[in-house]
Amino acid sequence: MVKAWKAAYSKHRARLKPNNRSASEIMTYVTQKYPLEELPHEELKEFVRYNILNNECYERKIPVGRPLIPHVFHVEHTGSGNDLYENQDDEFKGYEILVGFELETGYFLVEGSNQLWDEIFLFRGLDEYDIDNAYLVSEYIDCLKKAGQLDSVLTPVDKATI
Repeated sequence: MVKAWKAAYSKHRARLKPNNRSASEIMTYVTQKYPLEELPHEELKEFVRYNILNNECYERKIPVGRPLIPHVFHVEHTGSGNDLYENQDDEFKGYEILVGFELETGYFLVEGSNQLWDEIFLFRGLDEYDIDNAYLVSEYIDCLKKAGQLDSVLTPVDKATI
């Protein structure tokens, strides 16, 4: 897998530019598109914090002196949420879909829906740190390909550099 990540990174990195959206834009996008119920459970918020603090690529985005601000939601089985449940991958069938956001770092997580994870990742884009991470670039490229958006995001090749 690491070889595949590095190959995708090498092939596409030079044609990517930071295009990320803020955490509040991401959360607004999802909360306006899907029926969500915010969950007040501190253990779920702690899970979001834990993921940030234990992944260097997210931990370095924590602003100095600012606390993490996690939010966790349950996707309801109504309206546009039904589409997510109807299209769950087999490994998630029968499980609730949860989505978490952290407002200081832009971190998000999705449990129970690869479709929603891909959608949020595409909407969020890559920041100046993500764009130098082979795994994140590879994942982003895969999401772009699945959505048929690869050519719309990659910058044109500068023939003078070839």
